[in-house]
Amino acid sequence: MKTIKNTPPINNLESLAATIQQTNSFFLDKVQRQVNTALTLRNWIIGYYIVEYEQSGKDRADYGLGLFKAIAKRLIKMKVKSLQERNLYLCRDFYRAYPQILQTVSAKSYLVDFKSLAILQTVSAILPEPDETANLNLLLTNLSFSHFIELLKADTDVKRRFYEVHAIRNNWGVRDLKRAIDSLLYERTGLSTDKEATPKKHIAQNDVKPEDVFRNTYLLEFLGLEEKPSYSESDLEESIITNLQNFLIEMGRGFCFEATQKRITFDNRHYRIDLVFYHRILKCHILLDLKIGEFDHSDSGQMNVYLNYYKENESANGDNDPIGIILCSGKNEALVKYATMGLPQQVFVSKYLINLPSEKELQKIIESEKEKIL
Repeated sequence: MKTIKNTPPINNLESLAATIQQTNSFFLDKVQRQVNTALTLRNWIIGYYIVEYEQSGKDRADYGLGLFKAIAKRLIKMKVKSLQERNLYLCRDFYRAYPQILQTVSAKSYLVDFKSLAILQTVSAILPEPDETANLNLLLTNLSFSHFIELLKADTDVKRRFYEVHAIRNNWGVRDLKRAIDSLLYERTGLSTDKEATPKKHIAQNDVKPEDVFRNTYLLEFLGLEEKPSYSESDLEESIITNLQNFLIEMGRGFCFEATQKRITFDNRHYRIDLVFYHRILKCHILLDLKIGEFDHSDSGQMNVYLNYYKENESANGDNDPIGIILCSGKNEALVKYATMGLPQQVFVSKYLINLPSEKELQKIIESEKEKIL
């Protein structure tokens, strides 16, 4: 019996088991994605039928606001218990938010043997542009309907596109997406609609400046730390490492974790950089120093030493100069200005909050972020 060509031979039991495990994981993931796509399309078609009925159903006026409750009761009698009143509302809202999704390759392939393929002709009047169809297909094959439920919370198309882009680029789970929306990541990022218009577009390196990447305030409520002076910087760092995925989401796109407590030495005296990242868009190292208290002018001097060392000893060919972030619980803007002015390397000073602020406080943060960009 001949083996498949171009496949390396498996000559021990451990390799065989590992190969089978990888194969199993790959195809289970494929199956799960297909199930998610099928359920998403089912909900889209149900939403289409509901909207069509709302617009032209002969007896729609008889039910009025009770239409969805009446549908749900009839479905229960038909032994369809998964489509309750709330689910029907979501299906309708999903169709309204994404009316062109049935034009995608994924949708057409699923509907070949389904009588609702006729819907394609019904909605032909809203044919999207080719690029838009490609982007919708990208959404359909990468996001579950639970993702779309969260995306429906966005009150504008631009805001929804922003979260679509980041959900796909960063491979966010539903929980990650929900946290980003709940913490108003869109507003705090200061969205550039031209750069984030569609999931297909990517931010070119020349389009991004460090000041576009780093924010004035970061929300770290996911760390689960109580707001009290008794915790230490090591506690803060340990919580960040434990919750690294959420921390990277909060920091934004492009951050790749590299090291914690990176040691550098001068004449047998050791110094440690709390966290080191590499930013794949800015193409430079990001050195992050954690401070429990307020920013002090000496913090910028210490960070400048770290940056100069990294520039000379750690940067590879093609890297841009490293950048420093001092993450502290408070800061005086005037002190920050004069402490960082004229430094040979770029140093950013940002605040962190370990509890989600009130709506009023959050609005102040948003306005502050907008001032940075404008």
